[in-house]
Amino acid sequence: MTPSRQGPVLGTGAIVRRGGAVLLVRRAKPPYAGEWAIPGGKVRLGENLQAAAEREILEETGVRIRASRPAYTFEYIERAEEQVRCHYVVVDLFGTWLEGEPRAGSDAAEAAWIPLAELDRFPVNAETRRALASVFPDLPGGKP
Repeated sequence: MTPSRQGPVLGTGAIVRRGGAVLLVRRAKPPYAGEWAIPGGKVRLGENLQAAAEREILEETGVRIRASRPAYTFEYIERAEEQVRCHYVVVDLFGTWLEGEPRAGSDAAEAAWIPLAELDRFPVNAETRRALASVFPDLPGGKP
């Protein structure tokens, strides 16, 4: 990770449900390397959130989606010896599956439709669990 010198970096992703499963990636790089998470990445200058989420999901998973409204927002700040190493503000959107089956691409080690009822069998990062619990109140394990 490179230090945040100019300010927070804007990121986006999409919570995409198909039947009883949600699209997740196992991250290959920090933060959260090795954990399953909502796919997404950085928003490019001049790119709106929906276009960025659609591009990032396609790059990471090979799945085409239509992104819509915000579903969940969080910040990730990493510090080392009183210095900010990175600062991300992430806005995850609701996404609708259009076509394609998951395959790992970009910085994902794996990509898959993970059954919501089986989330506890996977090392899903805590922020992703909070996001999913906030949008799927019937999720096993309860509310956020």
